[in-house]
Amino acid sequence: MTTTLQALKAQLQQLNDQQAAGALSPAQYEQSKAQLERRILELVVGDGEAAPRTPMRLLVLVTVFVLAVAVGGYAWKRGQGPMVEVAESAEGAEAGAVSAEQQAASDQIVAMVDKLAQRLKEQPGDAEGWTMLARSYSVMGRNDDAIDAYAKAIALRKDDASLMADYADALALKNNRNLDGEPMVWVERALKLDPKNLKALALAGVYAYDRKDYAGAIKQWEKVVQYGAPDNPFVVQFGPAIAEARAQAGLPPAAPANVPAPSAANAKTASPVAGASVSGRVVLSAALAAQAQPQDTVFVFARPASGTGMPLAVLRKQVKDLPFEFKLDDSMAMSPANALSGAGSVVVSARISKSGNAFPQPGDLMGQTAPVAVGAQGLQITIDQAVKP
Repeated sequence: MTTTLQALKAQLQQLNDQQAAGALSPAQYEQSKAQLERRILELVVGDGEAAPRTPMRLLVLVTVFVLAVAVGGYAWKRGQGPMVEVAESAEGAEAGAVSAEQQAASDQIVAMVDKLAQRLKEQPGDAEGWTMLARSYSVMGRNDDAIDAYAKAIALRKDDASLMADYADALALKNNRNLDGEPMVWVERALKLDPKNLKALALAGVYAYDRKDYAGAIKQWEKVVQYGAPDNPFVVQFGPAIAEARAQAGLPPAAPANVPAPSAANAKTASPVAGASVSGRVVLSAALAAQAQPQDTVFVFARPASGTGMPLAVLRKQVKDLPFEFKLDDSMAMSPANALSGAGSVVVSARISKSGNAFPQPGDLMGQTAPVAVGAQGLQITIDQAVKP
């Protein structure tokens, strides 16, 4: 088993390297990663009881379980403002019916986490173990236990900015979702160690936004977009957040992005179009009108026709504004390097979000166009379908 497990972990590292080098699309990366993680999970779980001398077997399963949290999500949802929680990725966490197989997997994960906690009582100097335990507890909703585990991990690993940001997040949850006081102390320590830590920057922006320091929020969130990968789901949500903060501050939309010249590899499909935009009208199907409330958020956004990458431009409205005319252009870009004027063709979508979440949720309502050329006008988007679980 050891050789097989090492081989799978090596494959996972190679996959991460390929994704970082741009050799894989986000869809290809996520599909391949999910397959490898499932094989690791099946290998570990299918081998029966974990031997006392092989604690790594516990960590492998826990690592799979808390993968999304480890790369930076929020332990808590904000009730107000533009920020939203990154969806949890634990198996079976989505809303809806839980199959017997999913329940069995959940029970196995709980058992493994409990075993990890027991082992750490005997080996309290394992910083990696405490980190995995803390993040596991966060996903499981055991926030007080998570805080204790984070404190022990940080005591052993005093130079880990990501760990400090996670700890701040958990403390904010305990503090009625408020970053005042100790949570911000840890955010500031994290940023001192790593000024480019995405989660710490995001939390600093939330703190500024809650204090109505919209300029400060914009500054922090623009750094998230600047430093993060354009197709990172954690980064994607900050386009609407920045737009909302600018609106609250009474600022005009962001200046048009300065799109760099395309490389030789994509020059044929990504030639910048001066003054490029797409425009049209969004309407809500009468058949779905009863499923939307006037205050629900409406996102209108353009993505590359290939379906990969983050939106190139985003507009935020409310259901009460429907029907409305829209125009998307480079002033609504989420990243200067990914602007509408650099795309050849796009798909324009409209989605009603009851939660205000930048990511599709079951029960959201949506509609979209077929692929259209940048510069298209008079588009008609009818919101006529529900997002399925």
